[in-house]
Amino acid sequence: MRKGKDTAMVLAQKLLAGTQKHLSNVSSLMLESGSFTPAQVEASLQTLINLRTAVNDAKAVTQAKLADEQAQAPLLQSRMAALVVFVKAAFGKSPDVLADFGLQPKKTSTPLTIDQKAAAAAKRAATRAARHTMGTKQKKNVKGTITTIVAPAPSNAPVVTGPVASAPTAATSGGAAPRVA
Repeated sequence: MRKGKDTAMVLAQKLLAGTQKHLSNVSSLMLESGSFTPAQVEASLQTLINLRTAVNDAKAVTQAKLADEQAQAPLLQSRMAALVVFVKAAFGKSPDVLADFGLQPKKTSTPLTIDQKAAAAAKRAATRAARHTMGTKQKKNVKGTITTIVAPAPSNAPVVTGPVASAPTAATSGGAAPRVA
């Protein structure tokens, strides 16, 4: 069973049935510092029951309508989106017609002023200089030269020495290197 307001409605139904069965022949009831007839008490209980029933019925109708909307809305919204695309394609150059459909015309970009173009070019050049970026043609012309050879730092691991094979020269080997096993 539901709790809360539905529980109050069930209690009101039971109180109504009990009042009709056992208190219908009483002339008046003292409730809340007032005197009420059994008919007035029954009417107030019935009003509470009717209100809760109406709310529950409205909730059921609302839930059914929400389910209908959830089932049908995706198809209808996709049709609406297709209509928007069609209207924008057909009337894209006519802002007044688009306004009739509740659509905004596509915004056009405003051209930059000469000062803005100069500032943008200076900013691009500064960024390229700061990041040392180059284009493909500029990279092609860059050639590296080794000025010093840096030996790796000695490590704490012991060095294993073994027989060292010397590199053959072209005069001693006839051009072919000997195999080392």
